[in-house]
Amino acid sequence: MDVMTAVLTRRSEHTLRAPAPDDEEFAYLLRGASLAPDHGRLRPWRWILLRSGERAELGLRIAEESGADAAATEALRDKYQRAPLSAALVFAPRGQRIPEWEQLAAASCVAHALMLLLHAREYGSIWRTGQLATSPGVGRFLGLRGSERLLGVLDIGTPEAGTAQRRRVPDDVSATITRFDDLARHRPDTAPQAEDG
Repeated sequence: MDVMTAVLTRRSEHTLRAPAPDDEEFAYLLRGASLAPDHGRLRPWRWILLRSGERAELGLRIAEESGADAAATEALRDKYQRAPLSAALVFAPRGQRIPEWEQLAAASCVAHALMLLLHAREYGSIWRTGQLATSPGVGRFLGLRGSERLLGVLDIGTPEAGTAQRRRVPDDVSATITRFDDLARHRPDTAPQAEDG
C-alpha cells in the first residue's frame, strides 16, 4: 500500500477482533514509526502493551475514581476490552535541551506513523483519550514516573470483515496556505518606504 492510499483509507475502527500484532510484530512496526520527526532523536515516549484482563483494569480504575455503581463499573470494565491489544502511549520528556512542546510533537508523530503502518498491514486502530488519559488511578496502574503522562491508548486489532476502505476525499485546505510574499505586501513593517525629498 502506498503512503497516500494509507492516509486516504485509514479510519478509526470501532470494532476490532483478534488477531492483533504480537509483541515482536509491534516492536517491528514501532521501529519504523520511530523514524518520525524527533528533534534530537530523544524518543520522548514509551509504550505499554495491555492484553487480556489487563485492559479491564483501565475501566475498573476509572470506575473507582468516579464512584460508579455496579452496573456502570461493569460497563466501564467491558468498554476497555473492545480490542485484543491496547497500547498505552506514555509521554516521557527527556531533559530541557529540546523544548517540551517539540518532544510532545515527536510523541504525537510516532503515534500517527504507527497507525499508518498498522493500517498498511491490514490492522485497524482507534485512538482513545478522555478520562482514560487524565485518570490518576490509570497512571498509577501503568506505573507512570516523574514528569511522565499518558497521552492516550491505541486500541489495535483486526477490523470486521467487509469493512470498506473507501478513499476519503480530502477537504480543500487551500485557505490555510499563505504565500509569504503576499503576506509581506500587507504588513506595514515590510511595505516600501517613501523616500524623503
